[in-house]
Amino acid sequence: MQKLVKGLSQNNSSKIVLVVLDGLGGLPVNGKTELETANTPNMNRLADLSACGLHTPVATGITPGSGPGHLSLFGYDPLEFQIGRGILEALGLGLEVKRTDIALRCNYSTIKDGLITDRRAGRIPTDQSKKLTERLQKEIPSIDGVQITFAAGMEHRFAVLMRFPHDLEKDAANIPDTDPQKEGKAPLKPQGLSKNAEEVAAVAEKLAGRIGDVLKNEEKANYALMRGFSVMPDIPTIEQAYGMSSLAIATYPMYRGLAKLVGMYAPELTGTVEDEIAFLKENFDKYDFFFLHVKKVDSYGEDGNFEEKVKRIEEFDALLPKIEALNPDVLAITGDHSTPAVMKGHSWHPVPVLIRSQYVLGGLCTAFSERECTKGELGIFPTIHLMPLMMANSLRLKKFGA
Repeated sequence: MQKLVKGLSQNNSSKIVLVVLDGLGGLPVNGKTELETANTPNMNRLADLSACGLHTPVATGITPGSGPGHLSLFGYDPLEFQIGRGILEALGLGLEVKRTDIALRCNYSTIKDGLITDRRAGRIPTDQSKKLTERLQKEIPSIDGVQITFAAGMEHRFAVLMRFPHDLEKDAANIPDTDPQKEGKAPLKPQGLSKNAEEVAAVAEKLAGRIGDVLKNEEKANYALMRGFSVMPDIPTIEQAYGMSSLAIATYPMYRGLAKLVGMYAPELTGTVEDEIAFLKENFDKYDFFFLHVKKVDSYGEDGNFEEKVKRIEEFDALLPKIEALNPDVLAITGDHSTPAVMKGHSWHPVPVLIRSQYVLGGLCTAFSERECTKGELGIFPTIHLMPLMMANSLRLKKFGA
């Protein structure tokens, strides 16, 4: 699909805004999903004017991670471009990644009697996480000749870069997460699933032990779970693939990292969703494609907090007119995956989407929700088709064939 779109792309002055409410899709509690429960007059009004539908990030029945979900939104087939979250986190935190490096994303966690009691260490404050990460850097600068670089992220998250004295093969990162994904279980041992990954797994195992020693007296963040072992991939940029300049507006490092991976300008930002929209306004004349990421919708879904997820959806809806006032040629609102609060995690359920432009049918949906979007003109489609749909609605695609 991407190769086809590249051959048809053409430049013009149109503006495309893609808003990603992370983990948007949900399931009913007392008969209504989070979107159906939320008071969203602005998104409901837009839905009536827009092309609506639902999209499937990877494949039917497959639960996507945030990386594959976002790559699909940008038109990259996640089965072709399988990228570990470690690379995304490292890039997002400003680390330079080389061919000699393994990047991984870590969670501070709580462990007692060898079992995990909290996979996220109570979502410790970012300031505390930063201090702990600085301490780890001081105590563990290297292991067996491998340079170790730590970078603090948001809340309980941090990244690690392991720089080897030689180039690495692509399968050197073929190591499963040490996070068992459930409390009450022991952390998993790093295990190399290929010959080239065995050396990396051995260093990772020593690193996990050293981190545990340094943090052993901490009340909450006394251990670290390793996730997303990855090497730097080869991937075309947004400009190479679609001929568009692009800006990412995201406060969480991993999403900036993903945007940087595909060539977007992704400056380090902090603040609220309103601050993000203000930054969009400041830079609206400078780029063709804008990716605006809203994280907390997903965070509360993962926490199983239905009410707070609803509030975050309502918070965005109240700010939506500020984006509309910029009058983008195409405005798309969706999520990268579903995170139903009742499941406390990502799920395989299709994600609602609306596309507002002057070239849509519209008039089929009275609200923006999972059930209403089944009535829309887009139906249920693979997420990788969203980028060509946005480009078509901005008249950036030429006719195919004679």
